[in-house]
Order: sequence, then C-alpha cells, then structure tokens
Amino acid sequence: MNKVIIITGASRGIGAATARLAAARGYAVCVNFFKRQDAADAIVEEIQSKGGQAIAVAADVSREAEVERLFESVDARLGRVSALVNNAGILETQMRVEEMDAARLHRIFAVNTIGCMLCAKAAVRRMSIKYGGVGGAIVNVSSAAARLGSAGEYVDYAASKGAIDTFTTGLSLEVAAEGIRVNAVRPGYIYTDIHASGGEPGRVDRLKNTIPMKRGGLPEEVANAIMWLVSDEASYVTGTFIDLAGGK
Repeated sequence: MNKVIIITGASRGIGAATARLAAARGYAVCVNFFKRQDAADAIVEEIQSKGGQAIAVAADVSREAEVERLFESVDARLGRVSALVNNAGILETQMRVEEMDAARLHRIFAVNTIGCMLCAKAAVRRMSIKYGGVGGAIVNVSSAAARLGSAGEYVDYAASKGAIDTFTTGLSLEVAAEGIRVNAVRPGYIYTDIHASGGEPGRVDRLKNTIPMKRGGLPEEVANAIMWLVSDEASYVTGTFIDLAGGK
C-alpha cells in the first residue's frame, strides 16, 4: 500500500520542508496551499524531478467543504491518507490585545484552530479502524507561543496554538484504540517568511539572543521531528509534544 501524506500549508516554510522530506522517505505527498499556486507547483516539480510522487491541491482549511474536497481529491489521485500534518497557520500584524478586533480573532482561530480540527476530522474518518481504515498518524504544528504567550505581539496566535495543544491531547485519547496516533510539535523562532506577515521579517534575528542556543531554527529541523512522529519509529508515541525552540 502507498504511504500517502497530506501536509497543509505546504507551499512554504515548515510545510515545504516537510513535503520534501516526506517524499524522500517514500511518501506520496499532497502539497496543500491556499493562495501560492506557483510555490506549491514548484515543490511538486522538485519532488517529481527526484522520482517522487506529489500533487498540489488548493483548499482553505477553515472551510469545511474545501477540506472535504481536499481529502476527496487525495482519495482519487493518491489513495487513502495514512498521515496528516496540520501545518497551515497564519498570524497578523504585531499588536496588543486591546487593539485586536473580532474580525482578526475570527480569522486567526478559523485557520489555526478550526482548520486543524476539520482536517483531523476528515483524516480520522479515513484512518480509523472504526471506519474500515488501517490506522495512521496525525501531527499538529503548534508553537512555543502556546507556552510563552507572545505578549505584546501575537497573543491571539498564541491562544490559537494553545487550543491546538488541548485538541492534540483530547484527540489522541479519543482515537488511540482505533490505530491513530496524534502528536504535536511546538516550534519556536524558526526562519520562515511567516514573520513578514506580522510586519517584522527579521524577527528571529532580533530575538535569537534570548534563546539559550543563541540561534533561530531551520524549517528542516522541524520537519525532521514531524517525520519522526509520523514514522514507525514513533509507533508507541501518542499525545506527545516535541518542543523545537532552542531551549526556550
């Protein structure tokens, strides 16, 4: 049976690094994206040029109908999903809580939290032995912000990731007897372009001296942890969190 992995938000950063690594390890890869068709296609072409199998599928993970279409597309084109990486996430301009409006909060939680839960729902319906599946693995990409709070910058983002931590624990317990392992990674300051969305592309360099290891992390370092959690090497691991924050 083909090993099939869906990685949301995989056109850049941690998602793209995970897609490359998954393909190198023999997975057929679905590169999910929202807007960046060109970047997603480039990842697919890179994987295919090395003999791997990959497709790009557009979907807004905050919309239930689009999530179902994403999974149905993978069913038809690659086969039943065996691993899901809930990586899609957004943040907005740095500000304090009293400056945030409801529209911003809805946007953040719709993608970061609800999107993760909707994708997990679709995956469980395909992976669970309860529904005739053969099991699988789900890895949620949380953040060190869930522990640290991101005061003065992204408390809303941190809260959305805190919800992911709770969801990871609850879902792992719910489906443990159905052949599905659910874990999470919590990256810290990683060199990706998500920081530009908050208005500070150089944020990691500004803050790196606050990290015990005195450097930011690389997307590939996070991808290594994600793919270990997906792999059979982590066959007895569920409900677990791996912090990738340089000791912070």
